[in-house]
Amino acid sequence: MTTRVDLNGTFWRKSSYSNGDGGNCVEIAHGVSGHVPVRDSKHSDNSSPVLVFPTNGWGAFLTAVKNGRL
Repeated sequence: MTTRVDLNGTFWRKSSYSNGDGGNCVEIAHGVSGHVPVRDSKHSDNSSPVLVFPTNGWGAFLTAVKNGRL
């Protein structure tokens, strides 16, 4: 399934686990109704690939990680 989400003017936030050397981290976008766009923080220009997850799926993923299931 392909979901098109308008990311123009989107505010991206880098993971708090990211360090200054450009490590393996992600950025997520805020304010996109019903979706959580995610991209690689090393390639954070507007031409970078973006994965878009449904909000409830992203929440379930984070819960599983925090609970040690992933």
